[in-house]
Amino acid sequence: MRKHHDKNLKAKIAIEAIKNEKTIQELAAQYDVHPNQIAEWKKLLLEGASDLFERPNKKSEKERDAEQKVDQLLKTVGQLTIDNDFLKKKYRQLYGKEPF
Repeated sequence: MRKHHDKNLKAKIAIEAIKNEKTIQELAAQYDVHPNQIAEWKKLLLEGASDLFERPNKKSEKERDAEQKVDQLLKTVGQLTIDNDFLKKKYRQLYGKEPF
């Protein structure tokens, strides 16, 4: 059966592993967790630590690109709508009836 560890416990163990006061083997024995799992938590903590110092409202490059694409598409749709309305109006003026 799998053990589910609390996120606070994971963070505590990962921080202890980073401190290097005890080996991963010693921490594994102390907390009854597999050494590979501790190494994985340590790796995740080190990789994700830089995200802690990023502004919470800062948008990622991917989000900015998606917003620009949406804005461009909305602009194109708006222009096509204006063109379509203009052409319908001209059709009515030339032929005296609604198109199609």
